[in-house]
Amino acid sequence: MSRSIFLFAILLSFPSFGQTEKLPLFDKLMYISGNDTLPYRLLKPLNPQSKKSFPLVIFLHGAGERGRDNEAQIKHIKELFLDPDNRNRQACYVVAPQCPEKVMWAIHDKREDGLIMKPTPTRPMAMLIELIGMLEKEFPIDLSRIYVTGVSMGGFGTWDLIARFPDRFAAAVPICGGGDTQTAPLLKNNPIWVFHGALDKVVTPRQSRSMVKALQDAGGTPGYTEYPDVGHDSWVYAYREPHLLPWMFDQYLEKKSKVK
Repeated sequence: MSRSIFLFAILLSFPSFGQTEKLPLFDKLMYISGNDTLPYRLLKPLNPQSKKSFPLVIFLHGAGERGRDNEAQIKHIKELFLDPDNRNRQACYVVAPQCPEKVMWAIHDKREDGLIMKPTPTRPMAMLIELIGMLEKEFPIDLSRIYVTGVSMGGFGTWDLIARFPDRFAAAVPICGGGDTQTAPLLKNNPIWVFHGALDKVVTPRQSRSMVKALQDAGGTPGYTEYPDVGHDSWVYAYREPHLLPWMFDQYLEKKSKVK
């Protein structure tokens, strides 16, 4: 074998080298509603013409990623959703909005035994709800397979969003968040997998434990993973769980409906 042919054969034996750089990245977009704007990133399937419709994953970032740069909010999900194997096996749309500084995805009133969900969503959450409706009209999204996940502040946002639309999302993955335990009867039949770090001092695991117990008391069977030696960065481990995406994409809604 000549030297040039030998080197060519070596290159062929490493087909994955540099492929991630060639993958389409998240589009950088802006949703405008009235006088307000909501930056968001949108990842599209590699081959959108290969099927009639695709799932949609909504990701809600934490407090540290707030702003207007339209960059920070995807740093915790790049590894998961830009992985070539995941993109081929779990083709989907992914939308990641960015919450403005000093604003939250969800705000709760406090009571002695927990949190009370506000009757109306925050402005960024309301705009996200509008954005979801727009995406449903613009892209071939499978309305029976819309999922939501979020970390920290976004974990609270995840609980808030599914409580407002308990019949809308096929599955939810709130990470190191919390919510209103009184909404548990609305969510008892929803596929939910909760994650938290036992050593989390920013959002104590009591928040997730309370929601899980409330769901169980209401007759639900949520999944709960608590990492014994992990602090507030439990999303790092949750998004590396090998069964997370297969579990999530296996969930379907029996009845399709649009967010209004």
